[in-house]
Amino acid sequence: MKFLDGAPRFLFFTGKGGVGKTSIACASAVALTREGKKVLLVSTDPASNVGQVFGLTIGNTITDVPAVPGLSALEIDPEQAADAYRERIIGPVRGLLPEKELASITEQLSGSCTTEIASFNEFTALLTDETTIAGFDHVLFDTAPTGHTIRLLQLPGSWTDFLDGGKGDASCLGPLSGLEKQRTIYAGAVAALADPQRTRLVLVARPQRSPLAEIARTHTELADIGLTEQHVVINGVLPAPDRGDALASAIYDREQAALAALPGDLRKLPLDQVELKATNMVGIDALGTLFTAEPSTTPAHQDSAAAAAVPDAPLSALVDELAADDHGLIMCMGKGGVGKTTIAAAVAVALAERGHQVHLTTTDPAAHLTDTLAGNLENLTVSRIDPAEATAAYRDRVLTSKGAALDEQGRANLAEDLKSPCTEEVAVFQAFSRIIHESRRHFVVVDTAPTGHTLLLLDATGSYHREIARQMGENTNYTTPLMRLQNPDETKILIVTLAETTPRLEAEGLQADLERAGIHPWAWVVNNSIAAAHPTSPLLQRRAGTEVAEIGAITSTHNRSAIVPMMPTEPVGINALNALTRPTEAR
Repeated sequence: MKFLDGAPRFLFFTGKGGVGKTSIACASAVALTREGKKVLLVSTDPASNVGQVFGLTIGNTITDVPAVPGLSALEIDPEQAADAYRERIIGPVRGLLPEKELASITEQLSGSCTTEIASFNEFTALLTDETTIAGFDHVLFDTAPTGHTIRLLQLPGSWTDFLDGGKGDASCLGPLSGLEKQRTIYAGAVAALADPQRTRLVLVARPQRSPLAEIARTHTELADIGLTEQHVVINGVLPAPDRGDALASAIYDREQAALAALPGDLRKLPLDQVELKATNMVGIDALGTLFTAEPSTTPAHQDSAAAAAVPDAPLSALVDELAADDHGLIMCMGKGGVGKTTIAAAVAVALAERGHQVHLTTTDPAAHLTDTLAGNLENLTVSRIDPAEATAAYRDRVLTSKGAALDEQGRANLAEDLKSPCTEEVAVFQAFSRIIHESRRHFVVVDTAPTGHTLLLLDATGSYHREIARQMGENTNYTTPLMRLQNPDETKILIVTLAETTPRLEAEGLQADLERAGIHPWAWVVNNSIAAAHPTSPLLQRRAGTEVAEIGAITSTHNRSAIVPMMPTEPVGINALNALTRPTEAR
């Protein structure tokens, strides 16, 4: 693999959710250790599944991987990082300040902004603190899906600029005495990221239109902030199939057309292709095969027979239930790359076709709903919560309201405070809250960001709820966004997943997190199922066979579920989306 030739100390793996960044990163780590290198594999994804791939619990401390000599791993856990960060600030003054003041400081440090900064500080330490990474030849970063990663990689410059201004509110960062140290650390991170001798960015995509367009945008955005050492890896490329299988042939032709249309800027970069494998990339043995060509195989009869037993659970049945109401909030959640955008768009189109007013929106920085719809439809409006636009609007509102009573110096100080990267978290939360309120009048279908980013948004929702409850005391005459999410009559959560081990386990974890917050998922959607499409290609039949147990685990545990088969054509456009919600016999 060209992207591992002459590998520098730091390698970042990024791309749209579901393209296989974790598999590529883990297989790369194994490959480098087999060359005698000592490797630290770090996940910066709030919904990390590195531990699942290696079959061990990792967490927020550097942990040896026993099965791979020379390999250690670390998952930057946002909540653990935030707890440690708060303790570093509050611990030294505990017992010195009144309890009321300590409670106030704790509340200020309870939001998603603090969680993000705490995780970010852990990340920058790995780039700048030699004592942390001493002895490791390579540090590999398995990052969160693209939108979150771009923000993560931009933050060193953002915080450096903010601190250089010298006027900002330091509440998110800690005591003023620590700001100079933070400035030095962030400046060091910027230098490390921009140095091609130290850092290489690996842009991972599937051979599909949307993921390839995503890494093209990522290439430009990150090159603009100095990350110029970039390689491209196209993962999961279907080998040329026997033309007897219409599904395999259609997928192959679709993938080859997408690769032929690769943007010119990406063609200039070193590029590797990784073949689609018949098995899931879980375990050391599987990882060792990822970068090798797989010989042709014959289908296993038991796999084919088992795939034929996949239950008929059409998405149309869920739409029938949803359409019985005339309004409500419908949220599609799940791991990146499972098809949340497609399912959200399909549900929105189906409801609009039935005469309901529908607002389809997204909280995912990397989502492109208009590309998926590829057209207009009566009764359907489309929007996105754009972080930059939401932040600009929020700053304008605050300057107009709070700034009205301030003198010129006060307004200047307020404007400086609002340049903090934390402002974006508040702005996006407020935009999300308005969307929730709107669902009282008509249907609002939300395509959420991948799991980890969504959980941070819900954390902000919970923090706001706790603050309102504290202020209101015994007065119960109020309704917060969290209370609407907890009300099953107002909100329906669709957990979208694939019939694969890692996405299913992550979806189970998401459900557990939601349940702890008092939010009860309404249904599960297994998307893009090969088994439900009944292929005859040997490779696809083997992959279908691996899906059966995963589908069974879902349908036996969750009473309300749907299984959407893989389609020969990409589900883009109104007609293709309509096909996903037609009853099975009507397809």
